[in-house]
Amino acid sequence: MTPHTPVGRPLRPQGKLLQEDARRHHRSLLLQQLFRDGPASRADLARASGLTRVTVSDLVGEMVAEGLVTELGAPEVTRVGKPPMLVGLAADSHHIIGLDLSETDRMSGAVVNLAGTVLARHEVHVDGAEGERAVELVLRLAADLLAMTDRPVLGIGVGSPGVVDTSGTVIDAPNLAWSDTPLAARLAAALHLPVFVANDANTAVLGEHTFGESGDGGLMVLRVGTGVGAGFVLGGSLLHGHLGAAGEIGHVVVDPEGERCACSRTGCLETVLAAPRLRRTVAAPGVDAPAALADVGRRLGEVLAPIVAALNLHEIVLSGPAELLDGPLLDATDRTIRERTMPISSTGLAVRTSKLGEDVVVVGAAVLVLAGELGVS
Repeated sequence: MTPHTPVGRPLRPQGKLLQEDARRHHRSLLLQQLFRDGPASRADLARASGLTRVTVSDLVGEMVAEGLVTELGAPEVTRVGKPPMLVGLAADSHHIIGLDLSETDRMSGAVVNLAGTVLARHEVHVDGAEGERAVELVLRLAADLLAMTDRPVLGIGVGSPGVVDTSGTVIDAPNLAWSDTPLAARLAAALHLPVFVANDANTAVLGEHTFGESGDGGLMVLRVGTGVGAGFVLGGSLLHGHLGAAGEIGHVVVDPEGERCACSRTGCLETVLAAPRLRRTVAAPGVDAPAALADVGRRLGEVLAPIVAALNLHEIVLSGPAELLDGPLLDATDRTIRERTMPISSTGLAVRTSKLGEDVVVVGAAVLVLAGELGVS
């Protein structure tokens, strides 16, 4: 492992840092408290963060002046004496542009506020675009969305298929014919905003972790779109892995005699589970669609069982077309995992589809920006 490649990074501030980073980190501690727990008084923020009241008052005043935090007045029920003044995150003070590049036929995006609410949507059709043409489509989509908001934009988040490094360069995305494509740098240069790019499955797991009502245990999101990939949050950290390729389970071979995959291997999980393949399977003449989906779910469960045994996950979330993933495929996946693992590994495990539906990647892309710019998630 190279010393500069993080395996996982904390998504939320966890304590005091060195002096040179202290002010930014302390702001993040306060913003995280307001983001997660809602309005609070300055005294409450001081107690929760461990910072002095003077420091908290100074930082809150700064954030009120910037518009990130707003004064809300006193609570309705207070103790005897001067009531505390509550402050809260100003969810609509800034907007975020979130992009989802994982679909087969289109690239979609949304304007999202700081609370994860989608305010406007837009999409462009791919029409077979690859390489530089696909990059130009991303630039156009982002520019169109920027024109749809009149608020300051905190940044642009992008969920892209393929392997993406921590600088936002797409190392390899076969379905878009991207190789070492500096997508974040291209967007930032063209639009003059902070840009964060991550693999779409990693982006989806951030969305689910932050806004999808997931628990505090190990979380895996399996993203099923043009390709298949997984994102993990373990111990409060997003798992990157060596060279940033954690979660590439779509290219685990499940059928050595199967179809050729876009990665040039034969019989990868992606060749049976990717959304276009599932649609062809259930639409084929004479096919028993529920039985065919259950068979794919069994194969998926066989791939996931060792992961559950190794990591003792709390939740597995399938993200993609609900009409294909929910029902026989999900049930067979859940059943196979439990059949192939010790009870202690799967006790309490929830296997479900995403509560965020088709918004999981664009909302997760907003979390990339929230974490990168404000230190909250």
